[in-house]
Amino acid sequence: MELERRTFLAASSGSLAAGALAGCLDDVARGSEGVESGYAAFFALWDWADTIGGDAVTFENPVGTGEVGHGWEPEADLLAEIAKSDAFVYLDLPEFAWAQEAAATLESDYETVAVIDALEGLDDELLAWNHEHDSDEHEEDSHDHATDEGDDAEHDHDHDDGGSHDGHDHGAVDPHAWVDPVLAQRLVTTIADGLADADPDNEETFRENAETYTDRLAELDDEFSAITGEAEHDVAILAGHNSYQYLEHRYDIEVHTPSGVSPQDEPSITDISGTIDRIDEHDIDTILYDRFEVTSEDELPPLAETILAESAATNAVPVTSGEGTLQSWQESDWGYVEQMEELNVPAFRDALGADHQ
Repeated sequence: MELERRTFLAASSGSLAAGALAGCLDDVARGSEGVESGYAAFFALWDWADTIGGDAVTFENPVGTGEVGHGWEPEADLLAEIAKSDAFVYLDLPEFAWAQEAAATLESDYETVAVIDALEGLDDELLAWNHEHDSDEHEEDSHDHATDEGDDAEHDHDHDDGGSHDGHDHGAVDPHAWVDPVLAQRLVTTIADGLADADPDNEETFRENAETYTDRLAELDDEFSAITGEAEHDVAILAGHNSYQYLEHRYDIEVHTPSGVSPQDEPSITDISGTIDRIDEHDIDTILYDRFEVTSEDELPPLAETILAESAATNAVPVTSGEGTLQSWQESDWGYVEQMEELNVPAFRDALGADHQ
C-alpha cells in the first residue's frame, strides 16, 4: 500500500486563518461529477477511504510519515488542494480543528466536494474524556466513566462545550473512536455511504470494498476478545498519554497511565509512584509505550525507561493508535489492520499476561 500524498509541514499559526482560506480558494476550479480523488484527515481515515475507493478513487493523506493526526496542523494551502479534489473525509471533532474548519468552508462554498464526517450517527457511541490518571475504581466498578448514569446513559455527554458546524456537535469527547475495531466498522460503512451518495455509479464497488474491510475488522475484534478471555489480569500499563479508552470500554480492561490524556501532560512523581504500585499489585512484567514518541525501534521514551528502572517490570513493547505511519511500515505495506495485528494485538497480549497461561 503506497501512500500518495504531498507532505505538509505544520503551520506556525496553529490554524487555517479565514483570510488565508479565502485567498487560497479564489482560483480553485469546481470538481467534475463523480469521485475520482480525495483527501482524508489522517492515516486511519486515509487507509479506509483509499481501500473503499479501490480503483475508482485515489485518496491522499496530508499528514507526513512519522507524524500523527491528533494535534497536527497543515500549511495554509492545504484547503486549496482539498477543494480541487472530489471528497474530504474527516472527524467532526474540535481535536481536529483544522479539518472542521476546512469542512465548514467546503460545505459552504464548494458543493462539488463531498464532505464526509466518518462519525456521522455515532454521537451515542462516543466517550467523554477520562481525565483521571489513576483508575483505582476500575476493580470496583469496571469502566465507570464520568458519563455513566444508567444503561442508556453510558455515552451521554455534554455537547455544549465543543465545536460544531452544519448541525453537527460532538462536543468534548475522546476522539480516538477509530481505535475500537467495532466502532471502526461503523466509520468504514459511513465513509462508503458518503462515497456512494457522491458517486452512485461506483456504489457497488464502494460497498463491496467496505464489506470486505469490515470483515477484517470483525476478525480483529475477535483477536482482542480472545486476549481478554485469556488474560491473567485486566490492567495494562501505558507509559504515555492514553489513546485507548475505547479499547478499555470495549474489552473490559483498564489501560493505566501516569500521564494525562494530552501528549503534553507530564506525570508527577506521585503519578509515577502510583503506576509502580499498580505494576507490583498485578505482577505486571510488560508495559506499553507509543511508538511515535521515539525515532527508532531501539529507543524507549524516558517515561518507559523510568518505570522499568523503578519497578519490577522488565519489558516494554510499542503500540499505535493508527493515527500515523512510519517509513518501515509503509515498506511492509501496513495499513490500519496490519498495524493493529502486528503491534497492538501482541502488545496487549503480553501486557495483560495472556501469553502466560
